[in-house]
Parts: sequence; structure tokens; C-alpha cells
Amino acid sequence: MLRFLPLKLGRLYRCLKLLLVVGLFVILLMNTHNLFASFQKNELTDRRFINLNKCPACFGTSWCRKFMNGQVSFETWGRLRFLDVFNVKNVYFAQYGEPREGTRRVVLKRLGSNQELAEIDQKICKRATGRPRCDLIQAMYKTEFARINGDVRLLTPEVVEGWSDLVHCPSQRLLDRVVRRYAETKDSGSFLLKNLKDTERMQLLMTLAFNPEPLVLQSFPSDEGWPFAKYLGACGRMVAVNYVGEELWSFYNAPWEKRVDLARQLMDIAEQLTNNDFDFALYLLDVSFDNFAVGPRDGKVIVVDAENVLVADKRLIKQNKPENYDVWYESRFEECDREACLSFSKDSLCSRVTVDHNYYAVCQNLLSRYATWRGTTGGLLHDPPAHIAKDGQLETLLDECTRPKKRYGRFQAAKELREYLTQLAAASSSASAR
Repeated sequence: MLRFLPLKLGRLYRCLKLLLVVGLFVILLMNTHNLFASFQKNELTDRRFINLNKCPACFGTSWCRKFMNGQVSFETWGRLRFLDVFNVKNVYFAQYGEPREGTRRVVLKRLGSNQELAEIDQKICKRATGRPRCDLIQAMYKTEFARINGDVRLLTPEVVEGWSDLVHCPSQRLLDRVVRRYAETKDSGSFLLKNLKDTERMQLLMTLAFNPEPLVLQSFPSDEGWPFAKYLGACGRMVAVNYVGEELWSFYNAPWEKRVDLARQLMDIAEQLTNNDFDFALYLLDVSFDNFAVGPRDGKVIVVDAENVLVADKRLIKQNKPENYDVWYESRFEECDREACLSFSKDSLCSRVTVDHNYYAVCQNLLSRYATWRGTTGGLLHDPPAHIAKDGQLETLLDECTRPKKRYGRFQAAKELREYLTQLAAASSSASAR
């Protein structure tokens, strides 16, 4: 009886595949008219489709002229609306064209699922009217997003603390930076909140509360060397960012030399976001293969999902000196039955000067044998060449970086791992140059 089990499972799998194909074919037949219409019409010029009609309960308007002029258009698969059921995150690839520069690929984001966007609408309505449905535009003027009006000079920590990961423990210095670099206004450059129009202030505050990723990209821009995708603009509830390249997961089975270089860059990112000249520590709270991408030309690794980034101001921590502020904080390794899970205390990240969280996150979820993603184990540095595996140094450093045996062992292991990966990358470059 048992010997027939694989055969039955195989037949079941083939039947399910056939049903899926048939189901998609039926959907195509039912949507034939919509299918042709989708290819003929640029939906990104539709105010309702991009939710421009919901502003100021939106993310901005700086790119609206480009959208309305038809300079932004979905790529082939993005035009098929019936495929949206598979696009839970509402992330699309599109082409953006300028007359003198030609076209280039960009990424469009709604910054949330349809359910999450519907929930924010309901919250706005309930706060304003007590009902889940209402005139959203009028309701916005009765929420906390509008109460911070033109009479308020600065955006202060006590007003927005805890609204999102970005401002879990904000300093005045951080908020001034966010306002000064806000890209959805023509008069950017001033940290004075009163210099923004009423609608611009509401859009800024809604973005901060709902999904602060655009503000992270604006406040820590790629043009200044930060490892994030470049923010381009927004129209309604559609945000445009620069296309970086294929996601890191695509390189899981790349040649060893390539994976070593990517691992070195990931550790460099962990170091840069932890220790930099600005004394802002940017802690990555959601680390997975999908949240990084690799440039096709320069091979540079970039963070492409910055929604869950907690920013701690080290200068403020040193100034306020909370309890144990100068004691090194070690993230605790915990095994779990989910992919890409991390253990951390936001309050500890906000109150310590020296923290190993970013090293821990990169080592555990991306590089080491503990990394699990899409049914795989072993991490980006799986199956090293025989001579490296025999040496054992790489495995030892990865284990100590993930699950340290010594007190403060992760700090030293991360430092040595960066150096070791740099040596391996240099040796690979020398070998290929011969």
C-alpha cells in the first residue's frame, strides 16, 4: 500500500496543476474584454485608480503631472488587473519616460495591501465621524493629521512618538531631518512645519503613520551613500522609486564568488546603518531575501523595503543617559518555526548606544545555516568550496555572529567576518584576473 503513495501524490500534484491552468484559462475567457481594454488604456492616468481622489489622505502629488501626462505606464503583466489577486503587496513594475532621456524601469508601490488601505480609510472615518464610511477628504480635516496646523512651528517627538517604527523613539534632530527633506513639497529645505501647506502636512503625517518607507528613503537618500532605493515621487496613493535590480533571492544559487561579494556587502550595510558619522542608528526590523536587490551593472546590494526601519539617535541617548545606556546590547538568538523571524526589543534598541542587532539580523536571516527562506536552509553562503569548508573559519564566524557562545561575541565575530569576506572577495578577483 505504501509503495503506491508517491504515485498517488504525483497524480494529485499533476491534477492540481491542470486545475490551476484550466482555472486561469477560464478567468482569461471571462475577462477577454477587460484584457484587451487593459492593454489599450493607461490606468495610471486614472485619478481613481491611483487614489488621487482621496488626497490629502494620500502620500503626495509631486509626480502627478508625469502620471497624468502618460509618462508612467505599467509593464505588460502589470496591465492585467485580474492578476492583482496574486499581487498582495501592490508592487508593480513600470516604465517612466522623459523626452530627452528615453525610458527607464521604475517600481510603483501602494505601500500596503488593499485590506490595509481600506483599514486606514475606516480609521480616519471613525476618528472623524464615528462611522466606518464617510467623505474621506472632509474627515481628514477632523483628525490628528489636521490638528497639527500652520500655527505649529515644529514637528515634535511627543506628537508622533510610536506612530511607526521610524518614530518609535524619535529625536527632534530626526524629525527636523524628515521635515527638511520632505520631497512632496515645492518648498523643501526648511525644518519648519509651518512652511508646509495644510495638505502637505496631512500627507506627511499620514505617510509617517501608515507606512514611513518614503520618508526613510527621503531622509537617508541614496545620493548621499545610504543603501536604499532612490525615492522619485508620488501621486495619490502610488509611490515611485528607482528600480534597483533583481531581488537577492535570485542569487541564492549564484557562483560562490558572487555570493561571497554579496555577503560582504550585506555585512557592510549592517555596519553602515549601525555606525555612521551622523550618529543615527538605523535598525532593520524586517530582514529577508525579498527586501534586498542587486544592481545589474555594478552588482551593488540595496535595501528595497524600508517600511520597518527603527531610527535611534545616539546623540540623544548619550545626552539623556537612560539606564544601562552605555552597556553593550546583545540581541538574543531564538529558534522559531517561521521564515525570517527575529527577536528584538524596540525599547532596548532605542536606549543603548552600542547594539549588535543589524549584524544579528543579516547573519541569522541571510548568511548562516540558520537562514530559512522559501523552503531552503543554509543561507546565502551555503555549500562553500571544499577548502573553505575544511578550514572551518567561515562556519565558526557565521555561527558566532548568529548564535554567540561568548559574551559580546557577535560584535567581534561580525568584525572578523567582514574582514574574512573581504579577503575571500579579493582572492576571487585576483584569481579571475589571471
